[in-house]
Formats: sequence, C-alpha cells, structure tokens
Amino acid sequence: MCYRYRFTVNSPIIEVENLTKRYGDVQALRGVSFSVQEGEVFGLLGPNGAGKTTAVEILEGMRPADSGRVQVCGLDPHASGDALKQLIGAALQSTALPDKIRVSEALKLFASFYRHHRDTGQLLQRFGLEEKRNAFYSQLSGGQKQRLALAMALVNEPRVVFLDEPTAGLDPQVRREIYAVIEELKSGGKSILLTTHYIEEAERLCDRVAIIDHGEVITQGTPRELKQSSAGKTRIEIRLAHPVADGALSQLEAVSGCHSTDGVYIVQSTGVPRTIVSLVKYLEAQGNELAGLEIATPSLEDVFLELTGRRLRD
Repeated sequence: MCYRYRFTVNSPIIEVENLTKRYGDVQALRGVSFSVQEGEVFGLLGPNGAGKTTAVEILEGMRPADSGRVQVCGLDPHASGDALKQLIGAALQSTALPDKIRVSEALKLFASFYRHHRDTGQLLQRFGLEEKRNAFYSQLSGGQKQRLALAMALVNEPRVVFLDEPTAGLDPQVRREIYAVIEELKSGGKSILLTTHYIEEAERLCDRVAIIDHGEVITQGTPRELKQSSAGKTRIEIRLAHPVADGALSQLEAVSGCHSTDGVYIVQSTGVPRTIVSLVKYLEAQGNELAGLEIATPSLEDVFLELTGRRLRD
C-alpha cells in the first residue's frame, strides 16, 4: 500500500501551531507552537506537570487535541491511523510489559506490528541485551528495561522518535549509557523529540529546546541562544559556614535574584566584582565565613528562573 504525504524537503518533520488541551478544569496546553526539522534533536524542557507528555501523546496520535494544528511527517496524527504508526517510534516514561514475557519475545512482538522492521537479533546486540534475550521482563534492571524500550522504539526504523523522559529515575551511569544511544541516533540523522526536566540532558543532547511551563512555551531556541539571553547575568554559587536568612543575599550589590538549595545560595549577578566585594563586607559584619564560591556562566536553569521566578524542579 502506498501513502501520499504532504511533506517536502524543506518542511519541518513536526509542526505544532496553537495546540490546546484541557482535562476538566485543568488547562494542560495553552496555545503551544513549535516545529522540528528533519534530523534535529528537539527538546521540550520543563518541570513535571508542565504539559510535555500531553503534547507528545497528541503528536503520537494517542490523544486528540482540543484545538490547534499538528502534523508529523505531513500527517495529522489523530486522523492518519496506522499510516503514522509505521513512521514513528516511541519510548514512554514507563513501559509496562507482562512480567513473564521474554526479552526476545517482546522485541519480536513489536516487530510484528510493522510492515518493515529491523533484525531483532541485531537490536538485542546493539542495546547490550543479547545475554538477556531469554530473561523474563520482571528479571531486568531499570536500565535494561529502558534499553529494551529504546530497542522496541527503533524496531521499525522510524523517521521520528519520541522519547518521553527517557532517563527519569535512572542512576547516573545508566543515564550516561542512554545519552550515548541518543547521541548515536543523532549522528545517524534521526529526528528526535525529547522531553526532559534535566538541564544537563537538554544542554548535552538537544539542537534546540522549547522551555514549557504551565502548558505554555515561554521561550525557545538553541541552548546557546537561550543562555546568551541571560548573558548579562552570571550565576554565583555560595557556601557559607553558617546559614543566613532567606533573601539576605539578594540585598548584595548587583544581585538580580537569589535562591538557596541544599545549603547552597545561588545568586544572579549583573556585576560579579561588586557582588563579591559586597558579599565579603556582609559576611564580616555578620561574623560569618565563606566556605566555598563558584562562578559559572548562565545555564538553562537560569533562563527558566529568570522567566518564571522559580526553579525547574520546584
């Protein structure tokens, strides 16, 4: 069977215009718009509950939109049915498989859903699951389950891969393994839409990101562009011998914002020398001491904090 796609070389492979979605009294998406070019890794970055998963489920055809225009590979996800399913792959936040299904059986089952698919044995080798091919799903570690989910998402050689919080809950070592897989897909020219609330993940993997909060895209661009938008402010991380009152450091010279986390005071400064001099004077007056100080260039976390007044993981 042959499908006709309204898709040209210069068209975005994903187009989203004024997308809205409501669940009862909750407005999950409020006019979200963005596009993804072919071969690009595009990140939806935002805190839990921001609307990232809802947007992805609409793009995958799992949920209808209330309003707005959405196209993936030139198709309307909700109306295209099986035609789109043949072109995309997805790894959700959690993959629920029967406990007693074996790894090789799960991959072969997913392969059977598609007209064309990769060799499942090669996929098992690629994702380090060859030795686990006869293991039950319940016997896999969290990292192994996520590698299996990625293998299933790629079994049909998709044009677009949706990765919804692919490293959530994984330990740092496994997270780095998943990063390597995504970077390999990126090198291979795959188009990837990635949702995450990990700053380092977005900065490392994404060509462009849209920062989303309360169902709205508040800014988008390359990580470099977004960080340069806060270039007039430098982040200073301060550790003190004794804690100080909330907001005390916000009174220092040239400070535009301040918050604390895990005993570290994070100050946004528009003039680092003046802030440090002011800090030293303040500590001397309070009989306090500096236990550590680190100056860093702005991060995507700083961009989010500047635009929303709160941290990504609040």
